[in-house]
Amino acid sequence: MPNPKRPRDANELARLIVDIATGEEPERKAPELSPMGELGRSGGLKGGKARAESLTPEQRSEIARKAAAKRWAKD
Repeated sequence: MPNPKRPRDANELARLIVDIATGEEPERKAPELSPMGELGRSGGLKGGKARAESLTPEQRSEIARKAAAKRWAKD
């Protein structure tokens, strides 16, 4: 079982310690997103794929070539 992130609240931390000591699976809550956060998340999930589909193979190759040059450039 991977170590869960330690909560900041003392009561939640105590609950986590008890859960670990008794061998129970700690509760994990997904962070709640605001409506604008959900909208941004959905756009972020499809942005790169949509961009890649709209580019020609030559454009993708040029972008990849520039990225590789930046990665391998000496400081």
